[in-house]
Amino acid sequence: MANDLSLAELRKRIDELDDRVLELLNQRARCAQQVAEIKVAAGETDCFYRPEREAEILQRLTANNPGPLGREAVVRFFREVMSECLALEKPLSVAFLGPEGTFTQQAAYRHFGQAIQTIPLPAIDEIFRAVESGACHYGVVPVENSTEGVITHTLDSFVRSSLIIAGEVQLRIHHNLLCKTPTALAELTEVFSHPQSLAQCRGWLDRFLPGVRRTPLGSNAEAARRAAETASTAAIAGEVAAGLYGLEILERNIEDEPDNTTRFLVIGSQPVGPTGRDKTSLLLSTRNDPGALFRLIEPFARLGISMTKVESRPSRRGMWDYFFFIDVEGHQADPILAQALAEVREHSCTMRILGSYPRALS
Repeated sequence: MANDLSLAELRKRIDELDDRVLELLNQRARCAQQVAEIKVAAGETDCFYRPEREAEILQRLTANNPGPLGREAVVRFFREVMSECLALEKPLSVAFLGPEGTFTQQAAYRHFGQAIQTIPLPAIDEIFRAVESGACHYGVVPVENSTEGVITHTLDSFVRSSLIIAGEVQLRIHHNLLCKTPTALAELTEVFSHPQSLAQCRGWLDRFLPGVRRTPLGSNAEAARRAAETASTAAIAGEVAAGLYGLEILERNIEDEPDNTTRFLVIGSQPVGPTGRDKTSLLLSTRNDPGALFRLIEPFARLGISMTKVESRPSRRGMWDYFFFIDVEGHQADPILAQALAEVREHSCTMRILGSYPRALS
């Protein structure tokens, strides 16, 4: 038994296992290269990333994991393995809401792994344009926060774009107070951050920095850059920004809501196949008649399909005319959901399937 082994014997066993893991990882990488060769021979040269295949692998591995490694650890490890193997085939370029160090970049790495080329862009609509033009394979955009609500710029961009949703990421948001050098709270004169982050830390700021000026900026990363250049100031941002801009973490996890989570969407141009654990997003509109909205969504209830989100946005086609953004469980190829969508289409003025995609794993 392992408990009967000496420390030296255990270390020797670990070394042997590490060598075996390394050998297996390189075998997997060579298989990935062979997959790329087969795809190229078949005429496929643009993008080898398959969200449904990756999701199926991670679902299988987490289901078969006997421990002691936890579920999240298994997902992180194998996502990075797949990311590195995919980079051997053809690296992915992924646009995100910049500059470097934002939570959106962190979400991109969470979904695709570290072996991608990340492209920071200053606005959500520019991310959509970069993917539409083919300048980037995919984009990552924030869509809603558990405490601050929906990101309207993202929803409005879907109205104007033909892109589809290829995946989602749910990221627990931890805000930290960052400064250039270790500083007492009493010495701070100004705090920089994105308006949403300032709102999410309002209670902490009221309690510990009640007289300090709060300056909203376009991103937490920009706030970190400003704090790095300005004495007696601090930024509210994530750990990634601290490392990028050479800042110290003065206070950790200062968000008012410990479960503060942001949902991000992965946007692309290619449809995603079913995995058995999927979500479908819809853009709908209907006439402004009594019972019209009820008739629009009634098929979901009757057929036992769970609606996980409903949001409305002005259509800008006329006063009091709205689009509805609806998320339902299932893939559009699933027979029951396909039946419901056919019935919904009969009662809608506009119906566009924004994408079916794997639900976030973690």
